Amino acid sequence: MNYFRILLSCLLLMGMGLAAAEPVDIGSRRELFVDDLLIGKLDGTRLKLHHPHKLRRVPPRPFGHYATVLQDGGKLRLYYRGDKIPGVHWRNGWGRYHENEVTLYAESRDQGITWTEPNLGLYPIKEMPKGNVVLADAFLVNHNFTPFIDTNPKAPANARYKALGGGRYNAPNWPIYKPGEREALLKKHGPGGLRAYASADGLRWRPLAKEPVIAESLGSFDSQNGAFWSEAEQLYVCYFRWFDKGRRAIRRVTSKDFLNWSEPVNMQANEPGEHLYTSVTQPYFRAPHIYIALPTRFQARKGAITDIVLMATRPGSGRYHRHFKQAFIRPGLGPAGWGNRANYITLNAVQTSPTEMSLFMYGGGHYKLRLDGFISVHAGFAKGEFVTKPLKFSGNKLELNYSTAGAGEIRVELQDATGRPLPGCALADCDPIKGDTISGRVTWKGSSDVSPHAGKTVRLRFVMNEADIFSLKFDK
Repeated sequence: MNYFRILLSCLLLMGMGLAAAEPVDIGSRRELFVDDLLIGKLDGTRLKLHHPHKLRRVPPRPFGHYATVLQDGGKLRLYYRGDKIPGVHWRNGWGRYHENEVTLYAESRDQGITWTEPNLGLYPIKEMPKGNVVLADAFLVNHNFTPFIDTNPKAPANARYKALGGGRYNAPNWPIYKPGEREALLKKHGPGGLRAYASADGLRWRPLAKEPVIAESLGSFDSQNGAFWSEAEQLYVCYFRWFDKGRRAIRRVTSKDFLNWSEPVNMQANEPGEHLYTSVTQPYFRAPHIYIALPTRFQARKGAITDIVLMATRPGSGRYHRHFKQAFIRPGLGPAGWGNRANYITLNAVQTSPTEMSLFMYGGGHYKLRLDGFISVHAGFAKGEFVTKPLKFSGNKLELNYSTAGAGEIRVELQDATGRPLPGCALADCDPIKGDTISGRVTWKGSSDVSPHAGKTVRLRFVMNEADIFSLKFDK
């Protein structure tokens, strides 16, 4: 009987092992190391968080809270919050404060170095002679108006640009309300929640529905609530702010038509006691099946100091992955970043050179980061190894985004599902990889052809020293 139990246990364990080794089919998609999808074995290597560097000398840039940057052909479009009369805070009248808000527009044709604020002539507001207002008199909506370019192939031309914006009314007994103010505002402006807008040119906006499309009861919304068309999910996706037992947290909803939205999913993101003020969740432009998030981490009881953290999630997931709990972008030198709510990353990282992307901060800061350069598999002076989980791919060559020191090197081995080197793709066959490139092809004795192994279960084994690998991709 004991032998039978031992045999049964072994069979169960073997079955569990086989289930755990189910290969990840990455096709020809670019994969980053922002989550654990491909992380198998790290032996003498580790994951490394790379922090963007701030440009020290750039011309002043227009800015406002809850800003959005869209990469649209040869220019960048910037949308940000403004006020007809600066300095009017909600403590001087909650309704007056929100009725005072507008959405402003600027654009750049030199990758975000200099910006112009065109006189569009859409809203003749005497307090704003520059004329760069693209939306006014949209109560609560202008507080956080967040556009995107709709890449849904079925989207009509007059709705190529879409946006959400809105907020909620506070409880009737909120002490800031003047007597009867809440009731009067409701009667004048209608209910709270997120409202849907569309535009043909990104400048002239119209509401898509009379009522909010995401109800006030589902969130707090007094933050940036970003939506996008997900190529991976074939749905519109929105990540918005809500309060989870007193913490600022994140919810997710989806829609087929941008008007009717699913029940919310509470995203697992916060560390204990942690407030995440915004989510800034976006499909990464070089790998849209990966959603990168750069939320503002809010110190609610420490002067409302803010910094930026890095998370990632996958289509349909109800959780964010955080390899690193610490700040991705700190408040920085000097007092400017250490004030109340001083740090918000503008929604959307955008490519601004063949090798770099840009991140823009509230306050005018401009940060640069290597393409794919959020997290790397890193080896120091001593040689180490990294082995992926079992995977399947399509394509005929392997490309890496990598960087080595002068004395550094990377070699790659293709293995079968059991860990045996594949003929012609063994470590000893790999031509040494040195240098620094966004797209470097791996070769074995001069050949990059891996097509005989496409569609089969394989592992990748990397042996490396003084090197970083930021992403990998099988390509045709």
